[in-house]
Amino acid sequence: MLENKRILLIVAGGIAAVKVPDLIRRLRERGASVRCVVTKGGAQFVTPLTLAALSGDKVYQDLFSLTDESEMGHIRLSREADVLLVAPATADIMAKMATGQADDLATTALLATDKPVMIAPSMNAMMWTHPATQANLLTLQNRGVRVVGPGAGDLACGEVGDGRMAEVPELIAALTQFFQKTQDRGPLTGKHAIVTSGPTHEPIDGVRYIANRSSGKQGHAIAAALADLGATVTLVSGPTAEPAPPGVTVRKIETAAQMLKACQAALPADIAVCAAAVADWKVEGAGASKIKKGKAPPELKLSENPDILATLAAAGPARPKLVIGFAAETDDLIDNAKAKRAAKKCDWIVANDVSPASGALGGDSNTVHLVTAEGVESWPTLKKRAVAERLAERIATFAEKNL
Repeated sequence: MLENKRILLIVAGGIAAVKVPDLIRRLRERGASVRCVVTKGGAQFVTPLTLAALSGDKVYQDLFSLTDESEMGHIRLSREADVLLVAPATADIMAKMATGQADDLATTALLATDKPVMIAPSMNAMMWTHPATQANLLTLQNRGVRVVGPGAGDLACGEVGDGRMAEVPELIAALTQFFQKTQDRGPLTGKHAIVTSGPTHEPIDGVRYIANRSSGKQGHAIAAALADLGATVTLVSGPTAEPAPPGVTVRKIETAAQMLKACQAALPADIAVCAAAVADWKVEGAGASKIKKGKAPPELKLSENPDILATLAAAGPARPKLVIGFAAETDDLIDNAKAKRAAKKCDWIVANDVSPASGALGGDSNTVHLVTAEGVESWPTLKKRAVAERLAERIATFAEKNL
């Protein structure tokens, strides 16, 4: 899968740069060509001569080298590759990538590229968990940068924890998987899917709102799984800390009314998966001013929110061929799911128990039952990513016969 693939390897200044020579050697064994850009810090850990000898190509360092700029240039350098890999990706270069800085050849190439970017973070555990680094990581993920690692273990500073750069086999596997996905035409290639995810926040006043404990993990995992099978995915997400899946278009909303509007704007679509935990009610007349505490609690008049699932299932000529809803229940799970499928006129319902004992809301695992016209399939307890992959495969099977 790596045969004839062109990799621009950007080596930043971390001790994990000592792994890079072996990475280059393993990539070339698999038929890839490797061209290296090394930062000033990176050259303190591995010499340009070593990188040049192993890669069989010139190593680029200086943004202002007139010879390099006339022969290659940072624009060509960044665009003649199939993928850019930053290894190690230090906290410094991640921060520069997140803020769009371009003060050396490495960061200029990263800013000028139109090709996929992958990073292998490497740093002290406290640096990795620092809010600034995590905010930069989220920014990069939201832009579609793929992240490999880091792992946990002994660090060069003598501490133990997260921040250890992914090992060479992990990096090889990540690159192989990336090219596998981009080379293969997935079964959902050419299909458009709308996925809703997360909670909605319905204002009570300027500072309070009605919400639920949905984390968005399941909906985001479904969006990622559909994209992995080649679908063009529009993810309509309520407030959540989940990073945007790579290659997915995200529309961020807060209220149910905004979610419906965003879904309708995304039509036409072949598939709709309504995994969001939409608030059933909203407060009428919610204003921007904070309601002050008085002698008696304020009376809140509630009205019903728009039904997104039912609206998409009854969208007339624009109705997706496959409309899937979720039934998050605490009692009579299967009976309620069957009733919801009939009432909403959707095709499938994914029913899951969200009682406190289940740990589903906000957790990493889910136990679901797929309710269709043919009957009920009960799946074992799985990680939410595995649930998403199984559901995506079922959707792909449906699409092969019906779309």
